[in-house]
Amino acid sequence: MNEKVILAYSGGLDTSVAVKWMAEKHNLDVIAFTVDIGGINDLESIKQKALKVGAVKALTIDARKEFIESYVFPALQANAIYEGQYPLATALGRPLIAKLMVDAAKQEGATAVAHGSTGKGNDQVRFDVSVAALNPGLKILAPAREWGMTREETIMYAEKHNIPIPISVSSPYSIDENLWGRSIECGILEDPWIEPPEDAFAWTRSIAETPDEPDYIEIDFDQGIPVGLNGKKLDAVSLIQQISGLAGKHGIGRIDHVESRLVGIKSREAYEAPAGIVLFKAHMALEAMTLSKEQLRFKERVAIEYADIIYNGLWFTAYRQDLDSFIKSSQRYVKGVVKLKLFKGNCTVVGRKSPTSLYDLSLATYDEGDVYDQSAALGFIHIWGLPARIQSKVQGTNIEKGKKSQ
Repeated sequence: MNEKVILAYSGGLDTSVAVKWMAEKHNLDVIAFTVDIGGINDLESIKQKALKVGAVKALTIDARKEFIESYVFPALQANAIYEGQYPLATALGRPLIAKLMVDAAKQEGATAVAHGSTGKGNDQVRFDVSVAALNPGLKILAPAREWGMTREETIMYAEKHNIPIPISVSSPYSIDENLWGRSIECGILEDPWIEPPEDAFAWTRSIAETPDEPDYIEIDFDQGIPVGLNGKKLDAVSLIQQISGLAGKHGIGRIDHVESRLVGIKSREAYEAPAGIVLFKAHMALEAMTLSKEQLRFKERVAIEYADIIYNGLWFTAYRQDLDSFIKSSQRYVKGVVKLKLFKGNCTVVGRKSPTSLYDLSLATYDEGDVYDQSAALGFIHIWGLPARIQSKVQGTNIEKGKKSQ
């Protein structure tokens, strides 16, 4: 009896070829395992395709709710955006898929798990490290990393073996999508000088095709988590889908990023993340009202660390758990409503309110009702500026030293 391997199966080029290739090369019984975290229209058709290309069994699971609540929302609470641009959609999906693969391997008695990642990308690290952290006894296979075929050669291999694939040499985009975002690479996108063509995008309209009137939306938050849209409470999946549709209609969410991959190379990536762009802006606007200056500044540093943890495949580490404790604590009073204007590719915060707001109108106003004691500023400024005055008196100013040296 052949050993079993659980293959993370998307129905795309690499995983479709991997079913046939692993059966021939490693004499394994391949169990295709498809996880729906968004972007899959028909789980049953993917299941049938896996069986058709040679899988001995095909398993499917709807994990959209778990993905949003247990992976996306913690990242949102952290404001985790890689290199200031990428909302980490694909990166957030990988640890969940790895976890579910490990569970499936135990259930099916498999001795190995496999994925379709290449040796150049980040996903290989995310899968391998996550699996190793959860079950170090499992063997990990990455056929696309092992077989050494170019993308064109992989396409020809599929055609030779009558393996149906969703791309061709003339349209060679590699696409990954889930509820949080869509990642597009390869083909003409590999030239960072060329503008991403319109056919690369599917969720967002070009600016020329967006409405000439804006949409205003209101998002409700509770402890840093979005819970409602326009006064209506929504479950996590529905909320993301509705915001994504509204933002995409206005051309919001396109990202063109030359990023630093974990393996040490630069890569040009195009992304669509309509809901991510909107929710990050809304969340940060609400935090600005409800967190102190010191909390906000320290949290900016934590956000960079958290984004790196996700991008670098270190979700299942004690370090992330430690940062989670701080983040969750910081979100206790991040509660309220944010109003946003969606128009011509821009998402603008135009209003915010919170029952736990630190904004005090009676202190901020310059009009009638001002309770701020301006006379107190004199003593404060005297003490605050004391170190500067002493240093200037004893050592002079940098400006004076510069003049003397000229």
